[in-house]
Amino acid sequence: MKHNRRIVVAVMGGTLLALGIVLIVLPARGFLVLSTGLAILAVGFLWARRWRSQAPAPTPRKRVPQSPRSGILPSLSSVRSGNP
Repeated sequence: MKHNRRIVVAVMGGTLLALGIVLIVLPARGFLVLSTGLAILAVGFLWARRWRSQAPAPTPRKRVPQSPRSGILPSLSSVRSGNP
């Protein structure tokens, strides 16, 4: 049973790892898929556990202040008030 589990972990983790490598060059979240595949592989393999522990922690993204969006609501309010 342990051998079957290890095969399933290897196939699932290896597939996600390969998909993550492909998605790095495409406009997608490749690093997320890559780290998920590595986490699955870390369940059954020591080398993946070591890689996972040496990987840098993700840094939080800085929030960029956004200006108020000029959509349909500001235009409706100007119509009601009589301003063009």
